[in-house]
Amino acid sequence: MKTNVLPLAILGLVFTLGINPASAQIKLNSKSIGAAQKGLKAATFSDADAAKLAKEAVTWMDANNPVAAANDPYTVRLNKIFSKHKNEGGLTLNYKVYKVKDVNAFACADGSVRVFSSLMDIMSDDELLGIIGHEIGHVANKDTRDAIRSAYKRAAIADAASSQSGVVNSLSESELGTFANALLDSKYNRKQESEADDYSYAFMKSHNYKVTALASAFQKCADMEKASGAERTKTEKMMSSHPDSGSRAAKILEKAKKDGLSK
Repeated sequence: MKTNVLPLAILGLVFTLGINPASAQIKLNSKSIGAAQKGLKAATFSDADAAKLAKEAVTWMDANNPVAAANDPYTVRLNKIFSKHKNEGGLTLNYKVYKVKDVNAFACADGSVRVFSSLMDIMSDDELLGIIGHEIGHVANKDTRDAIRSAYKRAAIADAASSQSGVVNSLSESELGTFANALLDSKYNRKQESEADDYSYAFMKSHNYKVTALASAFQKCADMEKASGAERTKTEKMMSSHPDSGSRAAKILEKAKKDGLSK
């Protein structure tokens, strides 16, 4: 089994966090996805299809990565700050902590939220809520569904004529790892990132959380980017299409000031 670097940087992770290849731990599979994707018609790809495939991929990742136990301090902390949000924005959410060195988090179309312990190490409770809110925004805005559909469409092009069923089949064990990798490799554009930022801000505001914590989370990412300097990782370069973390922090602070939530 191949160990890859998670290609998402947080908040789009998608704050654009750099991930050190030497320390990456998340387990993914490098085998080809294969025939399950052949002949898929993008037009028939529904929310239910995306949720089904996302659930299969996350179940595989849970089985192949170190998940914090119920009594683990990381799980206890996440329960404390997030348990009341299991049903948020019409979504039914489930969440776990991966005890890995990668600094990341993600949410999937089935409502799965996975937070990495190294991210929790550097973020406050409110900052984590802002990050998770952003990831939930990608689900609520259908970004994750569209990303799965796009990945399937790309993989199915060569064999599109081999099947006309348009049915989304379950993936085999040998296919799940690669699909999980493709899922995490999804890239969101600037508009999607900005809309997810707005969703997170509204989430924080509606629950009376400190909205400026979202800005401070972005600023921490900006500081990490600055510290990396010329040694920017491949992941950081790949995420260069995302809005600058410092600019995103400033935008959040400006909005908070207009709302009377920051001086």
